[in-house]
Amino acid sequence: MSDSRVRRMTPVLDLALDEEKKAAGMLGECRKQLDEATARLRDLEHYSGEYAKGWAQRGGEGVGREWLLNYQRFMAQMQTAIEQQRQTLGWHQQSLERARATWQERYQRVEALRKLIEKYRDEARARADKQEQKLLDELTQRAFVYRQFD
Repeated sequence: MSDSRVRRMTPVLDLALDEEKKAAGMLGECRKQLDEATARLRDLEHYSGEYAKGWAQRGGEGVGREWLLNYQRFMAQMQTAIEQQRQTLGWHQQSLERARATWQERYQRVEALRKLIEKYRDEARARADKQEQKLLDELTQRAFVYRQFD
């Protein structure tokens, strides 16, 4: 016996599954963006460190005023870029956490709907079993009554 509550809930579950799938996709995209931002920060820090090593080597040989000013300007720009990338990284981390929370919420909703539908199915089975048992009891009762009159 098919229960109408299960049939009514199926489109709701389908919609919830679509929303959960979209949230999972967004979570994956946020993870990718965070990974890319992390790699960019690592590259900037590495490049800045390499440039500073070059300064140490070059400085040992003696440098002119112009070179020193250019170096200082460049390192200031690098530090600004690194700080901006750290802020970007922080924003991506927050975005990832929001996406994770959204996905978890959608996933929990799907699981709750699945449990509800399973409960409805169990109730429908129990009602069907009860009706079948009632019918069997009636048939048994009738058979007993008919046997007495034979």
